[in-house]
Amino acid sequence: MPSSPHPSALSTLDSTVLFASALSTLLSSLHQMFCYPNIPRSLLASISSGMADLPRIHLPTHREIPAPADQALGPALNAAQAAAASHGDTPLLIVAGAGSGKTRTLIHRVAHLIGRGVPPGRILLLTFTRRASQEMLDRCQRLVGSASQQVQGGTFHGIAHKLLRRFGPAAGLAADFTILDQGDASDLMGLARADMGFAESAKLPKSAPRFPRAETLLGIYSKHINTDRPIADVIGEQWPHFLAWTGDIESLFRDYVRRKGERNLLDYDDLLLSWALLLEQAPPIAEQIRALYDHVLVDEYQDTNPLQSRILRALCRSGRITVVGDDAQSIYAFRGATIRNILDFPRQFPGTEIITLERNYRSVAPILETTNTLISRSRERYSKQLWTERTGGEPPWLVTVRDEHEQTRFVVDRILALHDEGMPLREMAVLFRAGYLSADLEIELANRRIPYEKWGGLKFLEAAHIKDILAFLRVLENPRDEVSWYRLLRLLPGVGDATARAAVLLLTEHHWSPMAIGAVRAPTRARPALHALSALLDGMQRVNVQAPAEAIRLVRQLYDPILRATYDDAMPRTADLDQLEMIAAGYPDRSTFLAALALEPPSNTQDLAVGGDDESDALILSTAHSAKGKEWDAVFVIWAADGIFPMARTADKEDEVDEERRLLYVAMTRARDQLYVTYPLHSYPSRTSADFAFGQLSRFLDPGVRATMQRVTLGADMPPALPSMRDAPVIDLRALLRGRLGAP
Repeated sequence: MPSSPHPSALSTLDSTVLFASALSTLLSSLHQMFCYPNIPRSLLASISSGMADLPRIHLPTHREIPAPADQALGPALNAAQAAAASHGDTPLLIVAGAGSGKTRTLIHRVAHLIGRGVPPGRILLLTFTRRASQEMLDRCQRLVGSASQQVQGGTFHGIAHKLLRRFGPAAGLAADFTILDQGDASDLMGLARADMGFAESAKLPKSAPRFPRAETLLGIYSKHINTDRPIADVIGEQWPHFLAWTGDIESLFRDYVRRKGERNLLDYDDLLLSWALLLEQAPPIAEQIRALYDHVLVDEYQDTNPLQSRILRALCRSGRITVVGDDAQSIYAFRGATIRNILDFPRQFPGTEIITLERNYRSVAPILETTNTLISRSRERYSKQLWTERTGGEPPWLVTVRDEHEQTRFVVDRILALHDEGMPLREMAVLFRAGYLSADLEIELANRRIPYEKWGGLKFLEAAHIKDILAFLRVLENPRDEVSWYRLLRLLPGVGDATARAAVLLLTEHHWSPMAIGAVRAPTRARPALHALSALLDGMQRVNVQAPAEAIRLVRQLYDPILRATYDDAMPRTADLDQLEMIAAGYPDRSTFLAALALEPPSNTQDLAVGGDDESDALILSTAHSAKGKEWDAVFVIWAADGIFPMARTADKEDEVDEERRLLYVAMTRARDQLYVTYPLHSYPSRTSADFAFGQLSRFLDPGVRATMQRVTLGADMPPALPSMRDAPVIDLRALLRGRLGAP
């Protein structure tokens, strides 16, 4: 016998049937009164029968999961972890070093609070992803049973959303507000931008700098809200080329806020700001919100921004707050995060107890000795000395290589050697400061058919600006490449789809001669660029520029201004093109270069891969930022040079240099067993020169840090011995050399 439906299910089903019946009656009355032709009687008959025949609603049964016996709690906490987990009701700062088990400590902290009688529904656990929160609570369930699922866990934005639905109407915010995702918010910003007359650059004064795009405007607005800094300061720090537009940007933001209000919309930043304002400006509501939670716990506190700190200070006046973080891993200032939150926590919450987790469960001792020395140079930090009981291991390698190509060769050869020894590719990672620095390595991995995944941006060959440059080379190599022609034409200002198609048609009629596109009928604005493109490509064809690096240098004379006009973040894209030009210098001709890159860059190097034990066995390439929170058996940190670690633009700013040191620390602490840090002696000083310059080892790897590492240099490959010349020389080369100067 099937079980009876749950009472609430019956009530839902009954109310649905009643609604269907009422609707059918209403439609029938309308049909009879007005003979409304769009409501056929067959529909009326089906409404009651179809909607009344709804499936039975099943509600999951709530099962109580008892807390397991003590022996099921897993390995015992160490002394510092146990002290943190069992702390009382005063503010607690857990300074958790890399690999020190901070997640496990936080889980036990939640379990301890529940175990001592704190209602789980009155515990708030704030994390940076909903998945992280749910995983913590699932693990907590193994300690305290199903009670852990009543804990209020989520992200700052998620909790803010719940609170605004509940308390917003009392503060003038309609309960049916809609949340804008990033795309929708950008679209709304774009509407405001267009209505203010900034969508059409042709309408702007010719002397005026380009106005920022909607996505950039949204980034400026978001950073202003989350850091509580003046808009002019935000623009000046990250987008100084838009400072002239500060007044107009402020006006546009006012219009953006007005539009959101008129449409009952909130963006992500509004969620946090509204939560803060409720706590700070509405005392009756603030007291109700504070009364919801007895304890607040926050993960990854070093990654919080000033607005999130404001919320916590207003929310946790009782002092029952626990935060977990590592000042040494604060690396997201570009997103608005600030290390000041964790450094100033004891001052902001008087009576704070600080517990430091120093036992490392990840890395071997020689790696910890190096990373401890590295981070000890920070100007302001919580002092800690990570240690481990793991034995063995060798000091990290500091590998000096001649140039980028030798660096690539070393990394690939060492990866293959480790793989031959049995280490899966997925247990190895190559880390770098910025995505463009892996370009040479990616090409070599593809050539050697080594599968890889790249974290932190598009793969080098898939980036739009790289494909743009390659399109120039492809039409030179194959003038009938219609796809590449179309791509190039659409790059030009004033050239739309119709003009591009007309130009391609004209090319076909004139045997694909570049000069043909100069004759296409086009808008006045497009003609200079069309003439420039035709002249450039025609000239390069006539001179027959075969050297790929020289070809790239020439086409960049036309393309770089387009790049700067198209992208607000032109600088890293320009660095990508510098890198492409350097790579091209290693190929003898255009055809060989294009063939090496493959005519169509692969969407995934797994398509080229061989040698993995399974489909998931792929080397990891990652920016240092994207590697945070991960770990591998072997880690390669490449480009450990000044100008990279730290980036050149940060060299005169102490706070930013400190963050760059922390970023290198994060990269190096990802290694469990083996760490390799490489440093090219030579690099190209600029994209306009093929001359080498001497590079400088990262200032962070000072003599004290180097003393904990083993220095490694690469032996030169010896050329094969030449056969001895037994017969008389064919010519007298010395005599010929002397003869050039008239000597006998």
